[in-house]
Amino acid sequence: MIEIKTIKLHQIEEVKRIIFAVCSEIFQVPEEVIRNNDFLSDIDDMRSHYLDNKGTFLVLVDDDKVVGSGGIRRLNDDICELKRMWLLKDYRGQGFGKKIAQILLDFAKKAGYKKIRLDCADEQKQAQAVNFYKQLGFYVIERYNDSLCTVFMEKIL
Repeated sequence: MIEIKTIKLHQIEEVKRIIFAVCSEIFQVPEEVIRNNDFLSDIDDMRSHYLDNKGTFLVLVDDDKVVGSGGIRRLNDDICELKRMWLLKDYRGQGFGKKIAQILLDFAKKAGYKKIRLDCADEQKQAQAVNFYKQLGFYVIERYNDSLCTVFMEKIL
């Protein structure tokens, strides 16, 4: 049975496994580069970045195996950020990403945020993701953080 649930802290390593798998697939980046690049500091400190900071973090679970993720974290009182939307290849194109995103958008709205932002690493390599976010009502904006990403988007809630 496939379910969307709030993450349990023992599932953090499984979320990292998904991130490594998808980054290797999309960007052809070895796992060691990701591990040594402070890329996962928010995942390592899940409580302060998400759970205890007016945010949430969800996992897509197939039986007991984590196969997808997504989170909301606070940027300020009015703006939150959609983060870590990752799905293993076999689970894409089946509506799971849209379901996770919709739950997260609903959470953000109920939490009182007025806008939600996100960033994507590369428009060419993540064209499918950028199009997915546009279908959800996100639009391209100017850079809002100092990440290595090149695409920045926002949606009014």
